[in-house]
Amino acid sequence: MGVKLSHWARKHGIPYRTAWKWFKQGILPARAIQLPTGTILVLEEEEEVRLPQDAAAIYTRVSVHEARDDLERQVQRLQDYAAARGYRVVRVVKEVASGLNDRRPRLEKLLLEKDYGVLLVEHRDRLTRFGFHYLELLLHEQGKRVEVVNEADTPRADLIEDFVAVIYSFAARLYGLRGKRKARKIVSELVDETREANG
Repeated sequence: MGVKLSHWARKHGIPYRTAWKWFKQGILPARAIQLPTGTILVLEEEEEVRLPQDAAAIYTRVSVHEARDDLERQVQRLQDYAAARGYRVVRVVKEVASGLNDRRPRLEKLLLEKDYGVLLVEHRDRLTRFGFHYLELLLHEQGKRVEVVNEADTPRADLIEDFVAVIYSFAARLYGLRGKRKARKIVSELVDETREANG
């Protein structure tokens, strides 16, 4: 016996439009069908998800292609950590993208997989620069958890890459097509000032 999508969405505190979009994209975290009348029925609630808690997925990320070698080093360190904790590594995902980018296809796919119970990342910002807590909540709802192996500060080069991405984004919104030129000038001046301040 199923419940209407609107009822399911209300129960989970999700806007109906979002739930409908998830169904259309095939990423609704529950089994659902659409009747010939157009009504969408959620067939099965997944309230008690039982995932293998010793099965681990590894997620690694770098901001730029020039740093791809660091992906392999991240993977090795996380595999060593998993072995020390007695986890079975069932997935390894490597991605080149900014930590500010919320459209990362490999991460999106990984978050929806159901064959692991723990997600291993080296630093919080490998997963995301902002909104880490929301991802933790999402994974918790799926019966998963995140383990951050190293809580140390972010490498400076990564912070600069993300900072540049923010400047470009805001400049494009403020100045339209002229934004890139203005952004380059702003970034160049800031980088020069930073170098002078650091001697």
